Amino acid sequence: MSDSSPAVPATPVLDVWCELQCPDCRTSLHDLHALRARYGDRLELRLRHFPLEKHKHAFAAAQAAEEAAVQGQGWAYVEAVLGRLDELDRRGEALLVDVARELGLDAEEFDTALIDGRHILVVDADQAEGKAIGVTGTPTYVIDGERLDGGKSQEGLRARVEEIADRLLG
Repeated sequence: MSDSSPAVPATPVLDVWCELQCPDCRTSLHDLHALRARYGDRLELRLRHFPLEKHKHAFAAAQAAEEAAVQGQGWAYVEAVLGRLDELDRRGEALLVDVARELGLDAEEFDTALIDGRHILVVDADQAEGKAIGVTGTPTYVIDGERLDGGKSQEGLRARVEEIADRLLG
């Protein structure tokens, strides 16, 4: 039996390689909000982790973001943590658990997840994939196979993402 229904185009994906102790990633939130407003659910924004060695709490923050995603508030958590970079630098994992509590998430489960390391493999896999495709800093965007590095400058990146997304969405 053949299906003659027209093919539904796949939703384009914008992979956002991010680090939750990165000031440039905090700055990039403005562009991500604009992209969400412009495309809604026609463009999938997918958080990818790329914790940098120079930030001592970045790896734990990436794991915490994964726990937030499991609990249904991944992006809200990412934005809340990025909004408190200075405090994260001082308080580390205690802040990660407090942010979860403030968002109404199960803070005890966050604490347990950070201890048992249940999200380490996801973070490691993201970081390995990022290295394999040439990610060296954050934020870095990948859309339709094109890597756009915002770690040095974010100037023009949103326009380039929009250009590619518009082409993909027809």
